[in-house]
Amino acid sequence: MVEKKFIKDNIKLSEVEEFLKREFSRAGYSHVEISRTPVSTRVTVWAQKPGMVIGRGGKTIDALTETLKSKFSMENPALEVQEVENPDLDARIVAAQIVSGIERGLNYKRVIQFTLQRVMQAGAVGVAIRMSGKLGGEMSRTEKFHAGYLKYAGDPAEKLDKAYATAMVKLGMIGVQVRILVDEPKEIAAARKISEAASQAMADKQEAIARAAAEQAKKDEPPEEPLSDAPLTEEQLAAMKTEETEEEEKAEE
Repeated sequence: MVEKKFIKDNIKLSEVEEFLKREFSRAGYSHVEISRTPVSTRVTVWAQKPGMVIGRGGKTIDALTETLKSKFSMENPALEVQEVENPDLDARIVAAQIVSGIERGLNYKRVIQFTLQRVMQAGAVGVAIRMSGKLGGEMSRTEKFHAGYLKYAGDPAEKLDKAYATAMVKLGMIGVQVRILVDEPKEIAAARKISEAASQAMADKQEAIARAAAEQAKKDEPPEEPLSDAPLTEEQLAAMKTEETEEEEKAEE
């Protein structure tokens, strides 16, 4: 019985999530949190533009409350709207923005590069974006883009903010996966700094070796013979005159 109730609650949460995503896509919808109290069901909606969720005079949120009662059978839903302080660090909002750009016909590579730059400037430790589908051709393929530092296994990987979204284009569906790491564990940060320092030291060492080899090769080159300032002898002048005469005769022939 417990398992069935757990499954039922998660299905309802998924349905509410999909409904809110469609209703408030223009408001920069992120996600919803639902918790039960003895007297009500608390529903917290996170969005980039909370004013669009609330509506003028609270009309939109009142209508949403009635919808949750009638359509999703929620008992006494108490709605609260929270603003996402930094949308560029919210994987769901970032994924939705990528999908919006692709569906409007923008070049997906330009959209991705702009997104990576914006997310890193917002203060992320790392970001990875994966796209699958018909990306400008008849054959489906997967492309990966990343910036910064990410971990894909262990405890740090569990702290990644993940989101999935789907873009509908003429050639079919394109799946978008976004992973953002905002807070890096201290031990991981220390290990990364050590690794970066070791890589830099190795690069500096290789550069010093190459510079030393170039200097040594320059030293090993035979010195150029200096031009003599002594006057030419009669024999040298005669030889030069003979060569000039032969060249003129060949030219006349």
